[in-house]
Amino acid sequence: MRLFSAGYPLRLRSGAAMAVAGLLTAGLAAPAFADADPPQTDQLWVHEPYQQTLPLGTDGGRPQSRTLGVGLYHDNENFTVTDGRLTVDISGLAGVAEVTWPDNCTPSGTRAVCDVPVVPAIGGDYKDQVFLTVRAADGAAVGAKGKITYEATATGGPGGTLTAPHKSFDTTLTVGSGPDLALAPIAGIEDGRPGDERTIPFKVTNNGNESANGISVKLYASYGLTDLTRYDACTYTTTSGDDYAPSNKAICTFDQVLAPGDSFELPEPLTVRLAPHALNERLDIDVEPGGGAQDLDSDNDYTVLQIGAKNTADFSVTGDTVSGAAGTTATAKLTFKNNGPAWFGNLGSGDPVAEVRLIVPQGTTVTGVPSGCSPHTLTGGYYPKQTGAPRYDCNLRYWVVENTQRTFAFSVRIDTVVPGATGAVSIHPAYGEFGTDPFVFDPDLTNNTAVLAVN
Repeated sequence: MRLFSAGYPLRLRSGAAMAVAGLLTAGLAAPAFADADPPQTDQLWVHEPYQQTLPLGTDGGRPQSRTLGVGLYHDNENFTVTDGRLTVDISGLAGVAEVTWPDNCTPSGTRAVCDVPVVPAIGGDYKDQVFLTVRAADGAAVGAKGKITYEATATGGPGGTLTAPHKSFDTTLTVGSGPDLALAPIAGIEDGRPGDERTIPFKVTNNGNESANGISVKLYASYGLTDLTRYDACTYTTTSGDDYAPSNKAICTFDQVLAPGDSFELPEPLTVRLAPHALNERLDIDVEPGGGAQDLDSDNDYTVLQIGAKNTADFSVTGDTVSGAAGTTATAKLTFKNNGPAWFGNLGSGDPVAEVRLIVPQGTTVTGVPSGCSPHTLTGGYYPKQTGAPRYDCNLRYWVVENTQRTFAFSVRIDTVVPGATGAVSIHPAYGEFGTDPFVFDPDLTNNTAVLAVN
């Protein structure tokens, strides 16, 4: 099932399909190497769809076509890579599927060489460059499977030529029969404001070769979205936010039969309202055919709509003052607070919203560490013991509501009385140093630092 609460898709695909999704979101999202002293290595890769189901024709007619997007990319953005040549082998599709080649491919028998003039690096905006049109072969039976394999070379890199790993990339095509519900694309909203009511376009089309006998619609709205349109066919619930970020949910069952090619829209427009605490919101929409039918392509029956509100969340941290003679132990309380007005959640990554950092004061030793805090060297490196470290980083959860407050209580032993000794207390993004990756939604960074004073 999809897990909205932790910021990830609600219905997980097969393990291999998720690996492909991970490749896109992680591998293509950031440069492979730091800018400073980049290593002189590079690698060519093929991005291919892991699998695709091809429907038979409707009522014995010609099978429908599907488009497969394939492309090349490479690791190191410090190199320019050109003249990509993607070799596509469809010999494994005999009797299963037929392929129509695009203009940038030169076929020869069951193989074709496709030209990619410029191969992007993973730090850029990747887009597929080769689009294959595929359909089930005439006479193919339900369940028949075939495979497309890919090889690739390109000009560039440290040695002048790059070659993708041999026998590492393929797409499995399976002939199927059934409904295929597909959500129409929905554009995100970037200019929302607290209090706005927004209408969300909603349209589902059955691209399969069999009717869908009923439709299930699931709506998962993040904490800053309220007042989902009420439909008689829906059951509405609100989560508490104890274990996962609070959210609003609607589970709907519509009895309408959706024949191949037909579309479905909700009885009245879908609207949501941005709450006073709205900031970076998301609305997950999931549709499935009724009657227990298996959707031919579940990748297009789910979407995440990003909704941004012009709002702020003022994060702050307060330190503490402790005192005592040499040899005594005191409790130091460091407190994070979100002063609002907005909440904040890393609903996409599930990363902590922030970490509270303590640089231990001179003359003291930490002897008791609160839950969620990790020991480090001063520079953030590995420290072998839980106690006695010079620095501690304490992670918050992946969301904080508009009035969240959390205190981290350390046990601090005063080894030597150093009048006026202080340790730095600060809050940071969980990944990235303070100052290089600030909280862009925080209107006041001056209260993101404090001190732990001793004696």
